[in-house]
Amino acid sequence: MATFSELGIHKSYVKGLKELKIVNPTEIQETVIPVLLKSKTDLIGLAQTGTGKTAAFGLPVLHHIDKNNSDVQALIIAPTRELVQQIQKQLFRFTKYIDGKIFAEGVYGGEKIDRQIKALTRTTHIVVATPGRLLDLIERGAVDISNVKILVLDEADEMLSMGFKEDLNKILKFNTSKRNTWLFSATMPEEIKHIIQNYMSPDAIKIEVNKNALVNENISHHYISTQIKDKLNTIIRILDKRQDERGIIFCRTKAGTKALALQLQQEGYAIGALEGDMQQKDRDKVMRAFKNESIQVLISTDVSARGIDVRNLGFVLHHQLPEHLDYYTHRSGRTARAGKTGQSIALIIPGEMQKVIDIQTALGIVFREITM
Repeated sequence: MATFSELGIHKSYVKGLKELKIVNPTEIQETVIPVLLKSKTDLIGLAQTGTGKTAAFGLPVLHHIDKNNSDVQALIIAPTRELVQQIQKQLFRFTKYIDGKIFAEGVYGGEKIDRQIKALTRTTHIVVATPGRLLDLIERGAVDISNVKILVLDEADEMLSMGFKEDLNKILKFNTSKRNTWLFSATMPEEIKHIIQNYMSPDAIKIEVNKNALVNENISHHYISTQIKDKLNTIIRILDKRQDERGIIFCRTKAGTKALALQLQQEGYAIGALEGDMQQKDRDKVMRAFKNESIQVLISTDVSARGIDVRNLGFVLHHQLPEHLDYYTHRSGRTARAGKTGQSIALIIPGEMQKVIDIQTALGIVFREITM
């Protein structure tokens, strides 16, 4: 096991990392950091959320910035406001003990653009952004990306499934000759392959992190056989057994999310809901309450849970199994972060057993039945 110093990270960063309790590099950090520090290369990283990607690309980005040059030198694009804020915060924390200053600015929708335009008039070395807002700022001339040396696409598959394909293509068409592109994705759908073919070097280095562990091995998978009409009572019994644990309940639809949240709130549970029609400020309020634990359980659709980063979730509950296999991985991967164990529990109604069997086969996992 190498240390961060042995990977080539400067000691002033190692000091900042230590303070954040980041001492031993994760697999992706150990694999990616030396490559990105040494060589100017394009990189494709196949990795799930929660594997330590931010430091894996963030530290090399910081090492490549010329502090005496006030141009925007790196661009990090991520699918959601939460993820952008999280990456920007991490970069800021990493740089606590370095000489001089590296400035990273986070820009995203759901906030007044004028304020972001003003912020970008100050020296900015790194822009962390959601695709739509970034494109808007580029088109208004508020951010100049012509001198960008490094472009990072984080959670690229999520950006595509959220409908950012056009925006990404437009952004990627700018200044292609001068930069290196580092793409991180949990899955490799066709559209990601198109991006790789069109905008990345054919010699891009490809790194896959524990590719067999599609689903984190610290997660145990369970199902409960029930009927539609009994689902609410089943959930109540699960929550009663886990009063000191936090979790997320996944629903397939916005309407289902709202209805379940309402039913559980009426039963007296500390519940927050995330769904697509919410205003950003309401979403932020729910996330704050969940992080400071005044809300114990979140109910969410798949899309609304994108980019959420919450530590210490004891369980994930599937009100219904998702349509896509990838979604099962994304959902269950929300628990058991950072080496802890977690449970993924699916409510199964008659006729759905085949789905469980399909997921087991595709992901190489085993579901155990829980009887209530």
